Amino acid sequence: MSASAGPVTTLPAAARRALAGVWWYLRELSGEARWDDYLERCEHQGGVPMTRRDFERHRDEHRENSTQGRCC
Repeated sequence: MSASAGPVTTLPAAARRALAGVWWYLRELSGEARWDDYLERCEHQGGVPMTRRDFERHRDEHRENSTQGRCC
């Protein structure tokens, strides 16, 4: 193996890490990760999760009723 083969073999792994980071960021930004976190909590606590639609409705209601993030 030559010394020039090293960076070529690590490039795909670095690209995969970069794509995984972008994917993680987009899931956090879109709120998709919150749904997965909720499902994990329900599974861990043994509860029955609400539907995705109910979950999103609950989140929307919480945002509307919470004055914490609004200026007026």
